[in-house]
Amino acid sequence: MTETAVDTTTAENTAAETAPEGPRFAELGLDDRVLAAIEAMGYETPSPIQAQTIPLLTSGRDVVGLAQTGTGKTAAFALPALTHMAQAYDDGDLGSVPNTLVLAPTRELAIQVAEAFTTYAAKVPGISVLPIYGGAPYGPQLQGLRRGANVVVGTPGRVIDHMSKGSLDLSEIKHLILDEADEMLRMGFAEEVDKILAQTPDDKQVALFSATMPKAIRRISAEYLNDPVEVSVKTKTTTSDNIRQRFVFIKHHAKPEALVRIMETEPHDAAIVFVRTRSATEEVASKLNARGFRASAINGDIPQNLREKTVEQLKDGRIDVLVATDVAARGLDVERISHVFNYDIPLDTESYVHRIGRTGRAGRSGEAVLFVTPRERRMLRSIEKATRQTVEQMSLPTISDVNASRLERFSERITETLSSHDLEEYRGLVSSYVSEHNTPAEDVAAALVAMVHDGRPLLLDENGEDELLRESSRDFSEDRGRDRGDRPERSPRGGRERGPATAGPGNAMYKISVGRRDGVAPGHIVGAIANEAGLSAREIGSIDIRPTHSLVELPEKLSSEQWAALAKTRIGGELIKIERDSGAPSGGGFRRHDDEGARGGFRGKGGPRKGGFSKGDGGFKKKDRKPRW
Repeated sequence: MTETAVDTTTAENTAAETAPEGPRFAELGLDDRVLAAIEAMGYETPSPIQAQTIPLLTSGRDVVGLAQTGTGKTAAFALPALTHMAQAYDDGDLGSVPNTLVLAPTRELAIQVAEAFTTYAAKVPGISVLPIYGGAPYGPQLQGLRRGANVVVGTPGRVIDHMSKGSLDLSEIKHLILDEADEMLRMGFAEEVDKILAQTPDDKQVALFSATMPKAIRRISAEYLNDPVEVSVKTKTTTSDNIRQRFVFIKHHAKPEALVRIMETEPHDAAIVFVRTRSATEEVASKLNARGFRASAINGDIPQNLREKTVEQLKDGRIDVLVATDVAARGLDVERISHVFNYDIPLDTESYVHRIGRTGRAGRSGEAVLFVTPRERRMLRSIEKATRQTVEQMSLPTISDVNASRLERFSERITETLSSHDLEEYRGLVSSYVSEHNTPAEDVAAALVAMVHDGRPLLLDENGEDELLRESSRDFSEDRGRDRGDRPERSPRGGRERGPATAGPGNAMYKISVGRRDGVAPGHIVGAIANEAGLSAREIGSIDIRPTHSLVELPEKLSSEQWAALAKTRIGGELIKIERDSGAPSGGGFRRHDDEGARGGFRGKGGPRKGGFSKGDGGFKKKDRKPRW
């Protein structure tokens, strides 16, 4: 294996400015239509993992990429694959069967990768992308496969199901990507990955991305990759201690109002609002100006002289808010910046550190606020893991908070005007109007306020439900622990070391209708429940597999959404028919803490079970072959 090691160190606050610029996407050998799509998104400079792997993959090499989540791996493998497909389309060789297969450990990641592929392929004709994952109906996925999908992104279990049904044809696969390969093995998908790789063409290009390099990953590389180049990106991202980091959980359409509320209620000097695209800089700046803030946009389309003028206006206080893309804000050093808003979440952890380093300069304290949409919580966890700091969840200001802040500012403006202006002429005008129209002075003052506000109400209506707070009210804590570092250690062959199959505090035992006769292993149960019910592997306790059913320890209180998802969950094509266990005696089982791993079988009264299963119409069918791993 050829090795290319890249050590990218992001030092506190200023490393981005002192380090030399790397290559741009236009220099990496990508198809012009792919370049046009990413340039339209505002991307100009690749991350280290992208800069190293894209030229290798576009040239046809197999690659093993070692990098943490949040370093830009999706674009690293998606852009070269799309470049090859664009050329195949031009040559008339891009058919309707899958050309590219991406395996991802969870449905959330599969959806995220599929969305990224779709975005990157926006300007490449003839490209269709289909995510397939557990917990979703088979019908739409079957229809999508029948229509033809050039890129299939799936979880291993559902990919195996479609292979067994004959609905997924892998005979023409040209590119196979294993995303977060170490996570797939930890979740018990080793056998599924093995079977999928074995049924794809030998001449395919393989890209394997992993945060770590255990022996099983090296074995995959040796067996299935052709003279791969190993690219290792080591990131050391640190943030300044004088920057308070917070996030708010918000839906995308509610971001403008959330931004305005925070800026109205928190004392600030100057602020930078980071967005992802050039068009968004103009859009957000326009919305802020309409709400009374002095804001300007800078992006890659703005000439350098105008950019410098805008920065000078920010420095001397003629504008207070800069809405910028990452590239446009590179090297920006303005001491009066008190707040950095990550309006659009950054694409990698290095960008996050660069962004928030714009505040907290010269020993001053700073505030960094990150907007996180429901599908972006993985990136939040990646940021926390990379920076080794917890990002605090904040509550959005209420309507009452906004009104109190507006009244305070209004009062301050009156006081400032009274002390700094000669009002004699205006007093005469008001006195004359009061006498002539027999109108109380308070009414005249109120009319003048309405004139200043152009008829807009000064205060928000506090009656009724606060829609913005409802949009961001979900307790985010339940998702924060779903990270690799929180998962229990597994034995060398993949099985967790667990206690007996009795429910611990806060948990209960649940019965599912698949058991030993169906050839089910602990990894199959963990993978299905974790993927489809949204539970973390940490929340799945002991598993007692018996001849006709299994007992699984899960949280005692499951939400209605989790019950609905579990009701649709299948293992080996069979519904698991989950229900609370009544505690009635049932013999013949053996417990998960006695097992030797999800793939290699586990020992019960009958001795060791040989590994290896394939899914068929009736569930898992035993095969007498030795597992590869």
